[in-house]
Amino acid sequence: MSKNNPNNERIKRDYFAYLEEAKRNSESTVDAVAKALNRFEVYTRYRDFKAFHTEQAIAFKRHLAEQNGVRSGEKLSKATLYTTLTQLKRFFQWLAWQPGYKSRFDYSDAEYFNLSDKDTRIATAQREQRVPTLEQIKHVIQTMPTKTEIECRNRALIAFTLLTGARDSAIASMKLKHIDLIEKCVRQDAREVRTKFSKTFTTYFFPVDEEVFRIVEAWVSYLREEKLWGNDDPLFPATRISLGTTRQFQVSGLDQEHWNSASPVRSIFRDAFEGAGLQYFNPHSFRNTLVRLGQELCKSPEEFKAWSQNLGHEKVLTTFVSYGAVARDRQREILRALATPQQPVQSGTNEIVEALFQKLRDSGLDAFNLPGSERATDQAPR
Repeated sequence: MSKNNPNNERIKRDYFAYLEEAKRNSESTVDAVAKALNRFEVYTRYRDFKAFHTEQAIAFKRHLAEQNGVRSGEKLSKATLYTTLTQLKRFFQWLAWQPGYKSRFDYSDAEYFNLSDKDTRIATAQREQRVPTLEQIKHVIQTMPTKTEIECRNRALIAFTLLTGARDSAIASMKLKHIDLIEKCVRQDAREVRTKFSKTFTTYFFPVDEEVFRIVEAWVSYLREEKLWGNDDPLFPATRISLGTTRQFQVSGLDQEHWNSASPVRSIFRDAFEGAGLQYFNPHSFRNTLVRLGQELCKSPEEFKAWSQNLGHEKVLTTFVSYGAVARDRQREILRALATPQQPVQSGTNEIVEALFQKLRDSGLDAFNLPGSERATDQAPR
């Protein structure tokens, strides 16, 4: 049996180009769409998309709900069902407007890919995110070995992530020239750094711990002064693999090249947390840690706006919606505190004024025209 349909391949290519160029979707997003379309084509045995009808959508939903995940071996989650079916719905809505397909099915036929309201609520429910505490991250950094330059790089990598909240893909592509130890900042230049949505912005080091900064500072000094690397060399270089004396491939230090992807960064994080006896937290979770720290430290809207910008967010609402959920333990503390009867607190200004009047009365000066004084009223000139 053929593993593809030529007509389908041509129209899919057009759709992928539309997503990349018109909708500005990332490569990973397009890959997810391609995976969803492939699942549908395998189910229909690569039938031409022109033969699409609503019964196919209904039957495919039932089929997908019975499938097991490759890794888990369990039924696909509601979130996976929702994502896959949503991608298919958008594709067939787009397809309904294309020449050669308009007369085959209606735009509204794609609605049959919708999950039930109940399943949609389950799939899109917000779940509490696992976030490492500042103390946990510091513990990991403190327990990491530093005997080799590879180990020093790994520790500096985690310290830098906490110091800046930078995303793993950005960190993997940063150069030495992007970090400024005097200004204590890193310039995430989208022309050279793989930032989200290709945004260019400056991140000043977050006030987490002076020792964390010292680790990063020492690493940069090592690269510049010991390795004699220049501005265009990687801040966190890849590992060099060479052929050893036993004709086996082995680690032989740092390579003067960037990592090709962020996968090695996540591997370093996994090894570091497991080595410290803690559950693994990925690099992105550090951004949640920093947002919670900002909620504690920032005392005004302007301060939190600056904190939000430092994470690369143009709008404070992004920080609140995506990262700013109140942790369950903190939620409990706040509600219990609100349930406790509050004692009325007299303002500091009133206390000062009352103390001043008492001082004047004790000194016998209340005979003068002091507001609120009966003697001042009695002895005033008539």
